[in-house]
Amino acid sequence: MASDRPVAATGDGEHLGSLRTGLSASTRLVGVMGFPVAHSLSPLLHNTAFVHLGVDWVSVGFPVRPGRAAAALVGARELGIQGLSVTMPHKEDVAASVATRTPAAERLGAVNCVADVHGSWLGDNTDGAGLVAALARGGQFDPAGHRCLVIGAGGAARAVIAALSDAGATEVVVVNRTAERAAAAAALAGAVGRVGTPDDASACDLIVNATPAGMDDVAGGPAGWQIDPGLLGPHQVVVDLVYHPPVTPWLAAAGDRGAMTANGLGMLVHQAALQIERWTGFEAPVDAMWAAVGAGGAAGPRAGSGPTG
Repeated sequence: MASDRPVAATGDGEHLGSLRTGLSASTRLVGVMGFPVAHSLSPLLHNTAFVHLGVDWVSVGFPVRPGRAAAALVGARELGIQGLSVTMPHKEDVAASVATRTPAAERLGAVNCVADVHGSWLGDNTDGAGLVAALARGGQFDPAGHRCLVIGAGGAARAVIAALSDAGATEVVVVNRTAERAAAAAALAGAVGRVGTPDDASACDLIVNATPAGMDDVAGGPAGWQIDPGLLGPHQVVVDLVYHPPVTPWLAAAGDRGAMTANGLGMLVHQAALQIERWTGFEAPVDAMWAAVGAGGAAGPRAGSGPTG
């Protein structure tokens, strides 16, 4: 995290319940907007940060049905809400509805964070930068000068592809079952992006699965794997953006082959930290945020089987 940000007074991070008793009419409100949203860890991460920073802010969940994002933004602005974390299915609709967008949000056509700037909404996208920060935690992996491969071409994959290119990767290979979508996603990496095949994985330093294969409610057996773990091994970092379950069968198989592995929890924590910094101007207490989701000792990708989260 940027060290030139102001550091707020340290709050009592041991007792998150004290935050609730301190709410008042002057408390600043943010939240996560999605559908469904009850499962989201974002309020926990945000509120942990607010307590540690000692600021009078609170984060809650806002279930917004598909197609209602633009109306929700209008209502949120009128209510004086300071910012929103945006999750599925609203990222593209919000990008089209905000007054201004950061270069990252403009490039991706998707927004995962909005902030009130002088009475109008600024849209940002912190997803890809969140993954890069998670990889760097503890000095474990820097994409600069490395060959990277991303599985998938959806919103999460596109954010990762753009961020890896911006971080100095020498090549960003995109593997997806639909060639046209793979080409469009690879174009986000500019000259270093290209469409590849599963066989490219063995020559890459970082492999990121940005598909839902392996989630609790999505079939994730070997038949659904686009990259055979047999192509992976030592001296590679393998990330599965899924974090429920914490270790997908594919990630476990990569770990068994000797790869350093990580799940998507780090990306979640660090994209939320960037949102905190966008809203408050204070450096986010990343260690406390990691601890809040049960991964306080995690420092980045780990060797062998088992992810960081």
